[in-house]
Amino acid sequence: MKFGIVLLALLALVASPTAAAAVPEMDLTGTGLGIFALIIFSLAYILVMGEEKLHMRKSKPVLVAAGIIWIIIGWVYTQHGMQDAAQSAFRTTLLEFAELMLFLLVAMTYINALEERRLFDALRSWLIRKGFSYRSLFWITGILSFFISPIADNLTTALLMCAVVMKVAEGDKKFIALSCVNIVVAANAGGAFSPFGDITTLMVWQAGLVHIHEFLVLFIPAVVNYAIPAIIMSFFVENKKPEASDEVVELKRGAIRITMLFMLTIATAVMCHTLLHLPPVLGMMMGLGYLQFFGYFLRMTLPGSLARKRAMAERAGDQERLKRLGGVVPFDVFSRVARAEWDTLLFFYGVVMCVGGLGFLGYLGLMSDFLYTQWNPTYANIVLGMASAVIDNIPVMFAVLTMQPEMSHGHWLLITLTAGTGGSLLSVGSAAGVALMGQARGYYTFMSHLKWAPVIFLGYIASILTHLYLNTHSFTVYG
Repeated sequence: MKFGIVLLALLALVASPTAAAAVPEMDLTGTGLGIFALIIFSLAYILVMGEEKLHMRKSKPVLVAAGIIWIIIGWVYTQHGMQDAAQSAFRTTLLEFAELMLFLLVAMTYINALEERRLFDALRSWLIRKGFSYRSLFWITGILSFFISPIADNLTTALLMCAVVMKVAEGDKKFIALSCVNIVVAANAGGAFSPFGDITTLMVWQAGLVHIHEFLVLFIPAVVNYAIPAIIMSFFVENKKPEASDEVVELKRGAIRITMLFMLTIATAVMCHTLLHLPPVLGMMMGLGYLQFFGYFLRMTLPGSLARKRAMAERAGDQERLKRLGGVVPFDVFSRVARAEWDTLLFFYGVVMCVGGLGFLGYLGLMSDFLYTQWNPTYANIVLGMASAVIDNIPVMFAVLTMQPEMSHGHWLLITLTAGTGGSLLSVGSAAGVALMGQARGYYTFMSHLKWAPVIFLGYIASILTHLYLNTHSFTVYG
């Protein structure tokens, strides 16, 4: 009996929003094939959760599981002469994934372009040159993580700030571990009040449940979520000063203009969604065109730019700069596309197709009743946020969007907050935490994060209470 409840609870966390459009023609939840599909997904997700130990990319098991689940659906529906229903359900699920995938791909391409233009290296270099104390650096990297992640996403922001800490405090295991915990919490909290800060907030925005200006309602709760654990942890930072560095990073040509194009791209996506009621991906793909045109401009004007810079370097006798100019290569947009996080995108596909299939089999109705009929929505959303620390927050948000429970607007904002920040409770609970375990291997570990879980939990609960207090009126308005 307990095992059955665990399976039901697991499915509640992994139902896809695309499945809502694919109402099952047949209820297969009690059949052998339906249960087999559920077991296949469970086994795949166990492999995903063991990624760090198995050294196997998380996309592999879910891609295979997605294929098996939809083959089961296709076989059953074909046997009953209903193959058109299965095909329609698959295409609906695939379309929803494609919109999100293309949106994310453009965002990743811009971030990779800015990285190639050395914008993030320049920021890191500036912080190091200033020679801040450890305590100052702790707060600076945390606050920057909080405010950069709403634009650059929590994963990219966490990697950037971790690179700063690793460079400044090289070899100081205690400070690096503590700073990484602070960065993960800050990046996840900052990403919760912006549709561009995390995949979960992007999904809520694209579903039209929370408008772009309404995310700002979560700003103060997000501040509380970060500030409480940060204040407590700051007392454990040694008040010493690392050696300053005189390293100067020169931005590559076009870095600032690409940043402005990224802002224009986001504005285009917002206007397409808000004013024209078209999918935001239209604006993002148009923004990719902006970047391609600018890449063409950079390539065409590169010879003249190099000639001018060589002349200046020769007059100044700067041999080092002449050497660097000799290694300049043209800007290539498609090389930036190739460097996107394809494992994450393929994992996203696998999860969406797996749980979309499980929803089509009929399990979604069971979970909707289990979570939002028998439970109070407030408690359900809080528990789902905590569950995202164990099971990725993407399927958690998929579950809620698919169920479309009868909730007030305040509850939709609550699940946006909890799904975005609940992953901070464990190092494996968010993409930012998992990435830093790899980048700061040997310094930032599961256990080094776990010992701060109680203070992170304080921030989590305090942010929820702040939202419930400040936005009381929204809990009587249905979205």
